[in-house]
Amino acid sequence: MLRQVSSRTRCIALICGKCSKKVGGGFGQKGKTALAKMLNEANGGKKGRKAQILAIETKCLKLCPKGAVVTIGASHPDTWLLIQPGTPLDEVREQMGFGARTRKDD
Repeated sequence: MLRQVSSRTRCIALICGKCSKKVGGGFGQKGKTALAKMLNEANGGKKGRKAQILAIETKCLKLCPKGAVVTIGASHPDTWLLIQPGTPLDEVREQMGFGARTRKDD
């Protein structure tokens, strides 16, 4: 038997956990926040299926760039992004196809 569960999630991001650890956070105002945590915090405290953007940290994605984090947007699995530490949240969201944050997202 299959069941369906409703969700408010518009976008899912898969983020390499190994890359994230190698850059030592590198995101947020102080530059110490992990990319997955930064994207999840941008949801206004909503988690899981209630979040607009769901960032999931995975195991190694086997690309291993120097000084960047590998990210895959589930809506565009054919394009993998290498995001440099210090990249602003709005730019990350735009590059991943999530769009800039609007009042409707809150």
